[in-house]
Amino acid sequence: MAVRSGRRPGSPDTRQVILDAARDAFAEKGYDTSSVRAIATRAGVDPALIHHYFGTKEKLFLACMDAPVDPHAVIAVIVAAPRDRIGNQIVRVVLGVWESPAGTAAAALVRTSISGEWHARLLREFLTTQILRHLAAPLGLDAAEAPLRTNLVASQLVGLMYTRYILRLEPLASAPVEELVEIIGPNVQRYLTGDLDLTGTGAATADR
Repeated sequence: MAVRSGRRPGSPDTRQVILDAARDAFAEKGYDTSSVRAIATRAGVDPALIHHYFGTKEKLFLACMDAPVDPHAVIAVIVAAPRDRIGNQIVRVVLGVWESPAGTAAAALVRTSISGEWHARLLREFLTTQILRHLAAPLGLDAAEAPLRTNLVASQLVGLMYTRYILRLEPLASAPVEELVEIIGPNVQRYLTGDLDLTGTGAATADR
């Protein structure tokens, strides 16, 4: 029997092959510079199969991350709040996700990110391209300051999530959600819209 050559046709394992190739591409080259065509070549499939299984590059990336929630839906809820209350809303919404059944998957993402550089790169790409970038745009943040401001927000939230849900450090672990919103929200607000006195720090540069 002749062996067929060329690209892999659709089969039960094709979806997983595409996911594996895409994870490697996103970790190595980043989300922005990884094209659907390049991922298809790496996976040995026709690009049409990627569109068949996942639709878009963005949806493929979210599938690679096994994202527990749609980040764009979360961002939409956050930016619907008054601009001077965005900090509180961010903390409230993020805690709401972690308090929900999706929190287990979110915790898994954080845990795997500290297990090795490959996973850390994927989470960094996810935070940068799917969350922080989409948070900065509707708030109209200064383009030069937005990367640092959103990174500071991420540092606050990742630290909170790790301490509360993974380390389970008391009394933070059992503090009421609204209490944390009122304590931490103003700090997040300052990171986004307050005076950070960035003159001469060289910190407000690129986000990559």
